[in-house]
Amino acid sequence: MSDSLYETLGVSKEASSEEIKKAYRRLARKYHPDINKEAGAEDKFKEINAAYEILSDEQKRRQYDQYGDSMFGGQNFHDFASSQGGANLDEILRSIFGGGFGGASMGGGFGGFSNGFGGFGMPDLDVNARITVPFNVAVLGGKHSVNYNNQNFDVKIPAGIKNGEKLRIRGKGKSFQGQSGDLLLSVEVASSPDYERDGNDLIKTIDIPLKTALFGGKVVVDTLYKEITLKVKENTKNNQKFRVKEYGVMDRKTQVKGDLYLKVNIILPQLEELDSELKQLMETKLP
Repeated sequence: MSDSLYETLGVSKEASSEEIKKAYRRLARKYHPDINKEAGAEDKFKEINAAYEILSDEQKRRQYDQYGDSMFGGQNFHDFASSQGGANLDEILRSIFGGGFGGASMGGGFGGFSNGFGGFGMPDLDVNARITVPFNVAVLGGKHSVNYNNQNFDVKIPAGIKNGEKLRIRGKGKSFQGQSGDLLLSVEVASSPDYERDGNDLIKTIDIPLKTALFGGKVVVDTLYKEITLKVKENTKNNQKFRVKEYGVMDRKTQVKGDLYLKVNIILPQLEELDSELKQLMETKLP
């Protein structure tokens, strides 16, 4: 953020009120039109007056310290002043900061201010930030704690939110003249060690023993919603999928849940753990 008003007076941002006043008096004497007849001296004198009018007022200085040259459409103050036409600078500054500006010799030579604050209106008080939401919270919805601008608060995460979607948190943006903007949170969903997301469907790999895969049986499976018992058919193949309806992600538009697909990973027994008779029989009989 540029601090061109401080540069205009040749002081640092940490300068005291007395240092600002001394700098102003020195420069005002140097560039006063009755003393300095050089080209550009009068415009320089007006810039010095404008800078002092703002920085000598505690409230206006705080506002400028917060927003910097965005108050002049992103230009430094010299370029802003140079680009203006015929309007009164006193009126322009009053529209930005409020209150009166009574600096001598400040009229004329400026005008047409329409950038940054939208033509004498409010500045853009909205701010943008990013948050990473746990996978299960993104699917199920819930509260997520956010720390922004030295504030801790909970944000409601709607079920089914996706990567890149944005949440608007009212009143948590920047403040200006009693008004507050919003905080726009761009959501990133953390990856899950257990699930893949395909649109509104979820995919989870589950381990089952060889015996269950060959002869069928039941397997207890944890899902994001609750524990279920899956019936496994005999002759189940590795990577075969079982569909569990409406155990996926809520579609935020249709309010219909996707499905959960359980992908089978067959766990083969270790030969050294098998009974010797069974091992010999398998070696002889298996195709």
